[in-house]
Amino acid sequence: MAALWRRGPLSFADLIDEVRRGSAWGDATIKTLLNRLMKKGAVRSVKADGRQRYHPSFSRDDYVTAEVDALVQRLFGGDLSALLSHLQARMT
Repeated sequence: MAALWRRGPLSFADLIDEVRRGSAWGDATIKTLLNRLMKKGAVRSVKADGRQRYHPSFSRDDYVTAEVDALVQRLFGGDLSALLSHLQARMT
């Protein structure tokens, strides 16, 4: 997902190149992960200029917001101020 958020829609070859820059994953691992992300609806493919291009289905900001909301719900019973108090106490 990070590669798609960083560079936008990518062909499969460009996606592999971009992912390899930040990890030692092989082609098969990247392809498996891409297929799983597509099945979950996190990535979609669109044919453009005769080539498939892969797009993120949501922005990184939307993803982070959903993850923080889930964290607040799970650990702090939905009380955002409790999370903020916890973080503030750890920073001092």
